[in-house]
Order: sequence, then C-alpha cells, then structure tokens
Amino acid sequence: MTDSSQSQPSDVWLSLRRIGQHRLAAIGALIILIFMMSAIFAPLLAPHNPAALNLSDRLLPPSSAHWFGTDELGRDVLSRTIYGARISLTVAVTVVALSLAIGLLLGALAGFYGGATDTLINLYVSNAFLSLPGILLAVAFVAFLGPSLPNLILALALSGWVNYARLVRAQVLAMKEREFVQAARSLGASDLRLMLRHILPNIVQPLIVQAAVGMAAAILAEATLSFLGLGVQPPTATWGAMLNDARSHLFESPYLVFFPAAALALCVLAFNFIGDGLRDLLDPRNRIREGQ
Repeated sequence: MTDSSQSQPSDVWLSLRRIGQHRLAAIGALIILIFMMSAIFAPLLAPHNPAALNLSDRLLPPSSAHWFGTDELGRDVLSRTIYGARISLTVAVTVVALSLAIGLLLGALAGFYGGATDTLINLYVSNAFLSLPGILLAVAFVAFLGPSLPNLILALALSGWVNYARLVRAQVLAMKEREFVQAARSLGASDLRLMLRHILPNIVQPLIVQAAVGMAAAILAEATLSFLGLGVQPPTATWGAMLNDARSHLFESPYLVFFPAAALALCVLAFNFIGDGLRDLLDPRNRIREGQ
C-alpha cells in the first residue's frame, strides 16, 4: 500500500516535469491559461462595455484610452477581444465534449460488437457524414435551424464526431483481443463491465490528444461560421464576427483585423502545441527511453 501511495505522486511529478520540458506544450498551456483567465474575469478585465456604442469615437487608432482602438461603431476592440475569448473557449470545450461523447459511444459499439453493428456505424453512418466537408455540413445545419450559440455547438458536434468514432473503433478492436480482456470475459464479466473497466481506461490517451487538437479545430470552425454571419449574433462579441466587421476598413484601420486575428491564431496555435506535447508525453516509446 505504501509503494502505490508513493508511486502515484511521483508519476504525477514526472508527467508535470515532462510537460515542462516540452517547451512548446508549456508555452501553449500558458497561453490557454491566459485566455481562460481572460474569459472568466472578462467583466473585471475589460475596460469598457463591449457592446456600448459611441459613434463620436469611431475608428480611433490604439491609444491610452483604447489600447486596441475602436471599431466603426465606437466599440472598444480590446473589450470585444477579451469577451470573444469566452465564446471561443465555450464552443471549443462543449463541441469537443459532445463530439467525444457521440464518437465514444458509436465507436465503442462498432469496435466491440463488430459484424452488422460495425458495418452499420462505420460503413453507412460514418461515411454519410464524411461525404460532405464538416464545415459545409455545419453551415447547412445552422442555416436550416437558425444562427445561435446552441445551434452552432450542435452543428459542429454533429460534423466532428466521426474522427473520434473511428479512433475509438480502432482502439477497441485492438484492445478487446488483449489477454487481460479475454481473461475477464472467461471469468464471466459482462460486456458493460469489460468496456468500462478494462477497455475504455486503456484507450484514453489517444483520445486526450485528439481532443486537444479538436479544440483548435472547433475554434477555427466557430470563427469561420461567425465570419459568415452564421454564428453567435450581434451584439455578442466573437473573433470571427469582428473580422467580418473589419473587412471594409482593412486598409485605413488594419488594427481592427490584427487584434482579433492574433487572438484567434494564438489560441489555435496553443491548442496545437498542447496536442503535440501530449502526444510526446503519452507515447510509450518515450517512457521506455526514460527508463520507466
């Protein structure tokens, strides 16, 4: 009992040390932490109301009064950029959670039972969703139901679950043939117990990596739909909508494009850095090289 209680903190310390040694992953985690704090404490950090109109101060360049300048309606760009982080991170987390839940359920059923179940899910359902590009499917879904945050999240989740389902299916197909799973089956373990206690805990690692990369893709997709006017509707501030509003002032007020584009690029890049770091961290070959 003593050995296991001592090994768990050491494992956590080694994992944290590996993340710290992966510079890009550490930088990505720091950037995401900053965005998270900005989103959570947006009312305290934003110097102005992001929706407040002030036409007398329209298109002001960056200054001490407005660090990022103002847009064509006199709204503070810094405040809108900070509040835009709320929408992007909310969409990223909820879309990945829903996509992962759907993909985990269908992928596990296809991989565990095989046969007709696998054919139905993997061949027909998955291929039906893959026949159209994900962003085009999301555009059609939102255009049909109407632009709103819940519809946007649901559309992106329905267009993104296939990658998780195929990953889970491949992992379950390999894991269900392992000796410890066969031993548990021979001892009378139910299918549900085999899945929950023996298979799913051993396929979590690649799902974590996929989820980190999936958050970057969800943020990009949300910005794309908001840019097209199919995302969260005004006056709510989103980075994609800010870029759309800045198109007509690209040359005389380039800061209107620069700041939301920089925030979007940094957030996406940070999640990709974290995904790369987690991939290296969870790679068994790296653990073997480190002598574990």
